[in-house]
Amino acid sequence: MLRRRFLLVFALMLTAAPVLAQNAAQPGSIAAGQVIAEERCARCHAIAATGNSPFPAAPPFRELQKKYPIEQLAEALAEGIGVGHPDMPEFVLQPVEIEGFLAFLNSLQPSR
Repeated sequence: MLRRRFLLVFALMLTAAPVLAQNAAQPGSIAAGQVIAEERCARCHAIAATGNSPFPAAPPFRELQKKYPIEQLAEALAEGIGVGHPDMPEFVLQPVEIEGFLAFLNSLQPSR
């Protein structure tokens, strides 16, 4: 069941149009995204540029680009992410929250 749910969300991510690809992230939106990560994600995920995730099955945010195109997470965030591990709560973000959250995730990625 979890595998099927993961595959469904992954397929949605692959087909989602990149919402932020054409927009440069503003510092305020990065800060807003960091607040979302701190409030909703830091209990399980490492949300900083270093450190281990408190929940070992939860990937550090700085490594997400290895598994998912960050720009294409927008639709999954809008639809409700409920994958990863059984303890991960499902949550839905509003468009302005998604913009900030993705800007924050992008800020953690190595320079290209």
